[in-house]
Amino acid sequence: MNWIQVLAENELPPNERKVVKVENRSILLVHHNNKIYALENSCPHMKLPLKKGKITDDGAIVCPFHRSAFDLNTGNPTEWITFPPGINKLMGLVSKEKAVPVFPTRVENGNILVGV
Repeated sequence: MNWIQVLAENELPPNERKVVKVENRSILLVHHNNKIYALENSCPHMKLPLKKGKITDDGAIVCPFHRSAFDLNTGNPTEWITFPPGINKLMGLVSKEKAVPVFPTRVENGNILVGV
């Protein structure tokens, strides 16, 4: 695994998020509950960006488009395509549940590093 410095720690205050490019990937950094998470900034359902998704109290990010939710630690879905009502079941048949890729993070010398 390669550790890549992506951002100064002070550039990601608590409860903020930022998208960075790492080896041709768009990675979303989320600073939530004193931990920095890194996940692909793309919902596996339709590849739409997760950056503006709501962070839940139990540590998931909710896709702002079809409301699938993904655990920040594992990337595993906790909800799958809950919107729009009625059509969501059909959309769920077209696109099977998939996890969002997550990446380890660490802070060294005031910098955030992501493992890829």
